[in-house]
Amino acid sequence: MENKKYGIIGLGKMGANLALQAAEKGYQILGYDKFVPIIPEQQNLQIVDDLAALVAGLDRPRKIFIYIPAGAAIDSVITELKPLLEEGDIIIDGGNSYWGDSIRRAEKLKEEGLHLIDCGTSGGINGARNGACFMVGGDKDTVGQIEGLLRDLAVPHGYSYTGNSGSGHFVKLVHNGIEFGMLQAIGEGMALLEGYREKLDVSDILHTWNHGSVVRSWLVELMKQLYDEKQGYNVPSYVEDTGEVNWLVSDAMSMEVAIPVIAQSVMQLIASRDSANIAPRAIAMMRNGFGGHPFGPEAGIEYERHFGRVGGFPPVNMDPGIVQS
Repeated sequence: MENKKYGIIGLGKMGANLALQAAEKGYQILGYDKFVPIIPEQQNLQIVDDLAALVAGLDRPRKIFIYIPAGAAIDSVITELKPLLEEGDIIIDGGNSYWGDSIRRAEKLKEEGLHLIDCGTSGGINGARNGACFMVGGDKDTVGQIEGLLRDLAVPHGYSYTGNSGSGHFVKLVHNGIEFGMLQAIGEGMALLEGYREKLDVSDILHTWNHGSVVRSWLVELMKQLYDEKQGYNVPSYVEDTGEVNWLVSDAMSMEVAIPVIAQSVMQLIASRDSANIAPRAIAMMRNGFGGHPFGPEAGIEYERHFGRVGGFPPVNMDPGIVQS
């Protein structure tokens, strides 16, 4: 008989929505967050005041998900949990932890008779609430004890056992790298559409692309949705992220695997945050020093940039008659 009681530590956007989905599907969920969570009341979902109460309310083997930011906080929670747990209990890290950290943690916990499963989770907030995608690494027999829940919380075919400890988080890391590359390509496509000589109906183009084209995707769907909601690109240019794809670029260097698209997408993301624009300012200073190039825009040079190649065309509203000697 499957033990259908689970604990979830971290009731933010992902943890709370997974807890609600699991409770709706008949699982008994005990949830804990160090901040008072704002979460709808739900049959089968109980919010407890501390980790001791969460552990005490679970049947053995206890199965506890952690959905908090990666890093030292994960180690801190595990350190707090260990004295409360018993041999055979299972901790599932559902966040974006670095796969090397997951291997280290699993090995350390194994020495104490405990299990760690690394569970890469994708699908965003909507996926957590209505059907997610899971990439799961760890001891196969241990994973088998939580597989029923994960398959119930996943969309059809949205569950994969990836192998030994660390593999789930590694596969999720690669997934996030691919995501960055796709986001960058779509973003560049939007810039090209905006730069065309005539005003294009971007919303209609995105709608068309998502019906039969080879680039149809959820990301294109989201691009259209947000473009319509914001009436264009009326958002800050600063792009925030949690930094995990930086790890992937470093791993690729160690593995000697070339990932130029993913690496460049990280560079472009970082560039979006340079509100002071130090690098281009420095470049402008040096170009002025060696070639007398002007500071700021200059119409004649702009013309040369666009028409220096045969077949070039001017940007929107630029007079192709502008020529300076």
